[in-house]
Amino acid sequence: MDAEQNNEDIKAMSFEQALQALERIVDDLERGDVPLDQSIRIYERGEALKAHCDRLLKAAEDKVEKIRLSRDGKPVGTEPLDGE
Repeated sequence: MDAEQNNEDIKAMSFEQALQALERIVDDLERGDVPLDQSIRIYERGEALKAHCDRLLKAAEDKVEKIRLSRDGKPVGTEPLDGE
């Protein structure tokens, strides 16, 4: 089984689930008691989890908008949060 097939479950994870899994991997690697071949596998999974989190964050950022107000304080529409 290659790494891509092994990481197929990541696509279904929420941001919180992926972040929690990534934190466990970091903890395991920092302890240093994981065999080298397993360290490589979990590092690769960590990279896939990080990429998934990045995609989810980007998607969330794209959805965030701020409400534009008229001079008298009434909502008149929305625009991207960062003004783009």
